[in-house]
Amino acid sequence: MAPAENLADILARIAFARKSALKPAAFTKLIAVSKTHSESDVRPLLETGHRIFGESRVQEAHAKWLPLKRDFPDIELHLIGPLQTNKVREAVGLFDVLHSLDRPKLAQALKSECERAQRAPELFIQVNTGEEPQKAGAAPSDVPALAALARELGLNLRGLMCIPPVDEAPAPHFALLAKIAGEQKLPYLSMGMSDDFEIAIRFGATHVRVGTALFGERDYAGTGEKV
Repeated sequence: MAPAENLADILARIAFARKSALKPAAFTKLIAVSKTHSESDVRPLLETGHRIFGESRVQEAHAKWLPLKRDFPDIELHLIGPLQTNKVREAVGLFDVLHSLDRPKLAQALKSECERAQRAPELFIQVNTGEEPQKAGAAPSDVPALAALARELGLNLRGLMCIPPVDEAPAPHFALLAKIAGEQKLPYLSMGMSDDFEIAIRFGATHVRVGTALFGERDYAGTGEKV
């Protein structure tokens, strides 16, 4: 099916999962993950009225979304990939939400740029729930200190994000993320992708990140992981 038809199907599945959940979040936003997809791939979704999109690379997003934002100024753009400190200025200027806070040095860089730009994108701490050495994200045990630092710096910290290991059941990772968020009194949970977003909704996801189920199969960075 075309992305616009897939969108209707996914929104219906989100609605059904929310009705089936014992304690769904107050809302569940669908982030259409458009990384690696062209402007022409994205426009059909924009023309349906969908406005929430996710990208993983700052440079790619900058080239794609600046013209689109001129035509659709109410776009809500999320950075869902790792953020290097040398890309902070571009990221703060372009994105409305950053899901990639994972270390004190990045928090300090974000504070400086937010003050300079007079802009305060919403922030999620990325949590490496599986403590995988190859994956970005703060270890679960490091989240309290990082959250405290973000608050001390006056950053707009709103939630947590995770990507469970591809070879493990996602439910325990979603449960862990929800537990940490509750302890830290953070209202937002960014969790769940194409293969598991309905499970994430059962655990209180406020944001699900779906790409493959919208735009078709891609092997991202050779990992076989479906977003």
